[in-house]
Amino acid sequence: MSDSRLNNPDLIGPRGQRLLVNLPLATELYWWNCRRRYRGYYYFYMLEAHTAEMLAALASHPVPASGGRKIHLFSSWHYWIDFSAVLGLALAARGHRLSLGYLPYKKFYSPSTPFELRIHDLYTRDRLNRLRPWLRPVSLRHLKGRDLPPELEEAARQVALYDTQYTLQTEETDPHSDLYQLRYERNRLAARLALAWLEADRPDLLIVPNGSIQEYSMVYRAARWLGIPVNTYEFSENQGEIWIAQNDDVMRQNTDSLWQARGAQPLTPEQWQQIRDLEAARMGARTFGNSDRLWQDVPTAGGERVRRLLGLDDRPVILMATNVLGDSLTLGRNLFAESMAEWITRTIRFLADRPEVQLVVRIHPGERFNTGPSMAEVAQAALERFPEHIHLVGPMEKVNTYDLMELTRLGLAYTTTTGLEMAMNGIPVIVAGQTHYRGRGFTLDPQTWDEYFALLDQHISGRAAPRLTPEQVELAWRYAYLFFFVYPLPFPWKLTTFPKDLEAWPLKRVLGPEGEARFGRVFDYLAGEPIDWTFH
Repeated sequence: MSDSRLNNPDLIGPRGQRLLVNLPLATELYWWNCRRRYRGYYYFYMLEAHTAEMLAALASHPVPASGGRKIHLFSSWHYWIDFSAVLGLALAARGHRLSLGYLPYKKFYSPSTPFELRIHDLYTRDRLNRLRPWLRPVSLRHLKGRDLPPELEEAARQVALYDTQYTLQTEETDPHSDLYQLRYERNRLAARLALAWLEADRPDLLIVPNGSIQEYSMVYRAARWLGIPVNTYEFSENQGEIWIAQNDDVMRQNTDSLWQARGAQPLTPEQWQQIRDLEAARMGARTFGNSDRLWQDVPTAGGERVRRLLGLDDRPVILMATNVLGDSLTLGRNLFAESMAEWITRTIRFLADRPEVQLVVRIHPGERFNTGPSMAEVAQAALERFPEHIHLVGPMEKVNTYDLMELTRLGLAYTTTTGLEMAMNGIPVIVAGQTHYRGRGFTLDPQTWDEYFALLDQHISGRAAPRLTPEQVELAWRYAYLFFFVYPLPFPWKLTTFPKDLEAWPLKRVLGPEGEARFGRVFDYLAGEPIDWTFH
């Protein structure tokens, strides 16, 4: 066998894998030969580069033996295991007792062979064992799973649907497809193993990334079913920020406790300036702060230019703003519509017979990065031919959404933050999906199709107020400030930029006075301390 295949199990073909996995101890012998020079696709880049220095940083901290919280972390897939291990070390340094349960899959959307699972498991166990006694690794695949209760059995099907939508970036899924079946079986297995793990070694707290999709959702749901406290987390679009949800799915962006704590407080002049500066950057196709995201392709050019470009006249404009499919922030947000596609289709058909208004369907500019079907296709399929008063603006068109807002009399949104921003501009907005800003006092929130169409009729006929009140507008701006500047909490690392982040914020610096002052409270929140929104 060549040296490269001795070091990289990905280079061993199917026949070689079957031979090794079927011979007693052959896989273990292969691992023993390659363990020091191992380099496969499944690889812990940060642990390989930084384990020694992180253990040195922990040398001045007492090893947690008693006291603190007993915390379990869960991860599946090597990137998340790598990240979770470093997170676990940071929490262990704060006096907590950490275990990291893992499933060593190569990819979340394709099968792993028995040989791959065994090699990845051996590799993971070897690298995580180096972190003892600070972190105890637990390979869930070696546990004997227990039967699923009906609630978790049904959840495995629901999450498999989300996983398929997330992977293919589409709402239309085939439950008989290979992808759906793979995700369904993996989700069932994850829940069975998680129940066995959490029942046999019950923690004070479980910490799981995301919470909406894949094994992460099933382990989160298993903990909730057992009544075990669980925190979920995900990263903000900005660098150096994290979202944390306590006993909730973080991707739901539940801001209830934040709104209850701070919603009644008027903004200070400095806070007003911050949110106005952010909104100006979003409108002007400029980056803002520590984010490199552009919300628009082109700067604002004025509503009248867009009116001429689209051929709009003086009739009232209704702006429908769609979402990008596939992001886990959009999954499972349906209320009375079965899908965003149904909402788009039924709204277009309803307004096709209302020529006294003009409908502009704005497809999210972020779709230019999407590999799945476009919402433009859904909109075009709603009618055989668009009447003259319905206009479609595709994701690639050089039209600034904020210019459209200048002309808009009524906004329609599913979950996009464009709905929030329309309210900030005084535009009444009907919200059709379950989004974080729904029910805050500045949107129209129907619960049924009848209520939805009745609201549309009221605004088309002029029986509804054409603008929000000044109090509602201020409420929308206040909410936007809290959502964009308070809800995301400061954090040193982000999965997508982890190598660069760990260079800037090595564990020693995070555990030192500077890191404690900046991130100490947030690590405590992750470890189960209630979030104090009045502090931030």
